[in-house]
Amino acid sequence: MDLFVDLAGLKLANPTMTCSGTCGYAFEYADYTDLSKLGAFVTKSITREERAGNEPARIVEVRAGMLNAIGLANVGLDRFLSEKVPLIKKMPCPVIVNVAGHSFDDYTETCGAMNGLECVAAVELEVSCPNVKDGLTFGTHPGRLKEVTREVKKVLPNKPLIVKLSPNVEDVTLTARAAIDGGAQMLSLINTFTAMSVDIWKKRPRLANVTGGLSGPAIKPIAIHLVSRVYRNVARSAGVPIIGMGGIQYWQDAVEFILAGASAIGIGTALFVDPNTGVSICEGLGKYMEKMKVERISDLVGALQLPGDQAPPITPYP
Repeated sequence: MDLFVDLAGLKLANPTMTCSGTCGYAFEYADYTDLSKLGAFVTKSITREERAGNEPARIVEVRAGMLNAIGLANVGLDRFLSEKVPLIKKMPCPVIVNVAGHSFDDYTETCGAMNGLECVAAVELEVSCPNVKDGLTFGTHPGRLKEVTREVKKVLPNKPLIVKLSPNVEDVTLTARAAIDGGAQMLSLINTFTAMSVDIWKKRPRLANVTGGLSGPAIKPIAIHLVSRVYRNVARSAGVPIIGMGGIQYWQDAVEFILAGASAIGIGTALFVDPNTGVSICEGLGKYMEKMKVERISDLVGALQLPGDQAPPITPYP
């Protein structure tokens, strides 16, 4: 079975990749899974300045998921270039670097540094950070999102640009369109939902930050719905591939996302349960395709039939 995918020129052996923030910078999970069998590896968020992150507790398990409020803790751009890039050069699969920031300069300087690195296959823009100048979160304000995407693409002409969409918006199709209009060549969705959990004995939030990002199986049905909406209303006609994520744990979950319109899938919270999830999903996808007599995984993208559809939609992707 052919699991090969072409994401706006980013060619991957299969559609599986890690979600940013779940696997460190490079080889942290190498003892637990065969990284060469992943389609791509996505680093944790890199910011221009080194960040210690939020105070603990920063991760809390909840029913069917996890809350995290790490606070973009990372080594910063300079240490990333000197300490992590040499490791990334040795990675056995393509590496996508996730970049975050709190100002336009944060994004452009960090992304610009990635443009000349051969070991970086693409850049994913983490836009769930508030702008320090006006407090508006880049990813929830279509105008800001379009502007920051456009400025980043100017300094990143040689790499595919992925914009990671937030679900914490009234209409995700508006931010999806803004990202594409700004120059995004791929979309990844969804990011985590803002949520909280309470310690009933202490009568306090379980996270020191009060709220955090909800991920895991609890958000999967919503994630599939948003992927389908963006695919049908924006991405399909624009020819922009989607990387679907949000609660993917088994191969059946991956198939749901692909049928809904995702060309590739990101695995995050499930890796804390089983670091080998990506490999298991690939094996399951192959068996499913064989049973369904489908030769290419790309033939399944957007094949979901909704009431009113006149004919099976044809994906514009190779």
